[in-house]
Amino acid sequence: MNLKYTFRYLFLVLFLLISAAVTAQTTVVTGKVTDGGNKEGLPFVSVAFVGSTTGVVTDTHGMYTLRTNHPYTKIKVSYVGFKEATYNVLPGKEQVLNIRMIPSSTQLNEVSIKSTKKTKYVNDNPAVALIRKVIENKPRNRPEAYDFVEYKEYDKIQFSLSNISDKIKEKKLFRKYKFIFENKDSTTYPGKTLLPIYLKEQLAQVYHRKNPEATRSVILGEKSVDFGPGFDTEGVGQYFKHLYEKVDIYDNSIMLLGRQFLSPIANTAPTYYKFFITDTLTLDNGKKLVQLSFTPRNTNDILFEGEIYITLDGNYAVQKAGLVINKNINVNFVRSMNVDLDFEPNADGRYHLSRSNTFADFGITAKRKSGLFGTRTVTVKNYAINIPHNDTLYQASAELVDEELKNRPESFWAQNRLDTLTTAESKVYKNIDSLVHMPSFRRTADIINLLFAGYKNFGKFEVGPASTFYSFNPVEGLRLRLGGRTTADFSKRIYFEGYGAYGFRDKKWKGYFATSYSLNNKSIYRFPQHYIRASVQRDTKVPGQELGFIQEDNVLLSFKRGRNDKYYYNDSYRIDYVSEFENHLSYKLGFRKLMQTPAGSLYPFQNTFNQVFNTLTVTELSAGIRYAPNEQYYQGKLHRSPIINQYPKFSLDYTAGLKGPLDGDYSYHKLNFRGEKRFYVAPAGFSDVVVESSRTFGQVPYPLLNMHRANQSFAYVIDAYNLMNFLEFVSDKSVNIIIDHHFGGFFFNKVPLLKKLKLRETASFKSLWSGLSSSNNPSLHPNLYQFPADENGVPITYTMNGTPYVEASVGIENIFKFIRVDYVKRFTYLDHPDIAKWGIRVKVKFDF
Repeated sequence: MNLKYTFRYLFLVLFLLISAAVTAQTTVVTGKVTDGGNKEGLPFVSVAFVGSTTGVVTDTHGMYTLRTNHPYTKIKVSYVGFKEATYNVLPGKEQVLNIRMIPSSTQLNEVSIKSTKKTKYVNDNPAVALIRKVIENKPRNRPEAYDFVEYKEYDKIQFSLSNISDKIKEKKLFRKYKFIFENKDSTTYPGKTLLPIYLKEQLAQVYHRKNPEATRSVILGEKSVDFGPGFDTEGVGQYFKHLYEKVDIYDNSIMLLGRQFLSPIANTAPTYYKFFITDTLTLDNGKKLVQLSFTPRNTNDILFEGEIYITLDGNYAVQKAGLVINKNINVNFVRSMNVDLDFEPNADGRYHLSRSNTFADFGITAKRKSGLFGTRTVTVKNYAINIPHNDTLYQASAELVDEELKNRPESFWAQNRLDTLTTAESKVYKNIDSLVHMPSFRRTADIINLLFAGYKNFGKFEVGPASTFYSFNPVEGLRLRLGGRTTADFSKRIYFEGYGAYGFRDKKWKGYFATSYSLNNKSIYRFPQHYIRASVQRDTKVPGQELGFIQEDNVLLSFKRGRNDKYYYNDSYRIDYVSEFENHLSYKLGFRKLMQTPAGSLYPFQNTFNQVFNTLTVTELSAGIRYAPNEQYYQGKLHRSPIINQYPKFSLDYTAGLKGPLDGDYSYHKLNFRGEKRFYVAPAGFSDVVVESSRTFGQVPYPLLNMHRANQSFAYVIDAYNLMNFLEFVSDKSVNIIIDHHFGGFFFNKVPLLKKLKLRETASFKSLWSGLSSSNNPSLHPNLYQFPADENGVPITYTMNGTPYVEASVGIENIFKFIRVDYVKRFTYLDHPDIAKWGIRVKVKFDF
């Protein structure tokens, strides 16, 4: 949660700067290139300023936009099969220039695969025959085809403010930061004046073994800018890295911006892409290449357009590729995104990736030319083929970075950096360090961090979260709370956290205190975790409300529908031990003593004999195991959040209640299983699926049964039943499934008005099957607590009669780019009192 806030904070700071900027005078030429014969738009036509390297290719409809800050006066238009042409343009002006291309009589004859000009796609298109050869030879052209392969990999991520006017540094607000605005780069990306503000470098040695398959990346060094203790630089870096996944064109799918794009050489690529032979080339060594251009069959699908160069040496390998994300897909804040791939031959003639450059232009609107420009460049060198190593070298797969590797001297990078930094990039570390030490910047960062991340940093500790300072509920009335936690500046091994709260209606103090000790000399928030924690807490609890994503006393959750007075006072004492392995298998052990006192309408506990029980005491031992292969994290200083990917996660938890020790009232056993996975359903988006099962053994009163996750707030909670009341159902055996599907605009993109609004469709289905054994039925066992009822004796807690609880929703997300609204309908148990049969629920979500 903290990462999302800090990422929004980063964007707020950057766009605050951008909003004060004025774009420099720019020559902008736009228009459409058409076939002079049939007047249809021509895709992939090259349009460039004469005497420069600034150029573009037309899109699938023949449209182009060309811009520069230099005073060029001519553009050149060229395309295979048509006559080259030159046109005059006015420098420093925006202008429209539509162009008709005249066919030439020259035909391609360098290779046996020929094409005159792009024609309507047909099955016998020679370009399709060629791409099928590429697909057929994919396995042998990947580095993983060798029994052993190793190489050095240099990974550089950089973000810059783009097209910021020189006038901005003269404004009163930014005069103190002139040194930042003077560090510009106007040559690396033509038409872009970049002001670097973030840089991260990593050097690794990668080892791969084919059988048994294993890949290990050994980090040799890492270096990053640091925006200071009040800013989660590391977490933001992980987020950027997730947006810019490493691109392997030989994979069937490519992850970018959290979305799954189909590779142009995927096994099913001919079904989704149109291919055209647009050029042939002869290299200096005499080898022939064919340039294949491609475009989506359906421009609304999450696909690329661009070109790839294929070798004609019998390997049919990719020698070069240029991928551009389809501009028609529904993506927020992204004006354009490109991937350039370069491959070099091995000694055996095979080609391997030598450089991958992914760059994107971000902005609030398409019209405003200033914004944020991000790049990720991966450089690969020193390939070594079929050199085996000991098995131990391949065993560890996690990328773990020690502090020593983060503090490599500059001499290390000068000798080992596989790429060169631009002059502007080389000054980023020093400039940001100077910026962070300026009191005015730190004050501004602290204020924004408190507003968006919820914490105020004081170096060795921080206060927050701000969203819990004030809340209210029927039992406590007005509730005030103040809390905080220590940071790594206090200690990297021992952490303290806690809070104090007071309710003005019940006139009771609540509080929490915990101390955690790291057993592997790493932060308890870092992977792999290995720590022990002891905690004590006295606070209120809503039965059946489980919120892993936010605190229960968040002020926004104070607003609830229906009757909301079912509470416990919990006194909890816990000891927890957590251990993770590098293969993402983890286990935990725990001990807890819990004393529950009923409050609100639950007071008091009583059985059929009208015996009153003021407190329920349990003593528990617990153990759990979790396996999440290939799990990744947004890793910050004081938090970590999992990155949702296509890999499954499984967990199994066991709890044993002990009767007798520490006054435990009951003996019982509980098992809980959870499995979750994201399924990509191209081109119709993706589904997040959760399956859970629970079983309780032993005779226990209803507070110790399964209380299914309900939600009476007006927020849409993915992991809860949004129209179920708190404590409405209890059980000792249950199975539930949750399916939340995101169509990503699959339908709306086909409706012109909705397409412009960039709205996206969602749908969810949730179902719960549960039951109660006769041994836990209070109507059959009078010694058990009676199920709660209202003041008129009408039951408010039930067991299921063989019919599952079912609710479903349809919704629209991406409203104003971050709001999701769902219409939720409940289908079963409609005769229960004080329920909502339908409702409108809202969720705030920042996404691309």
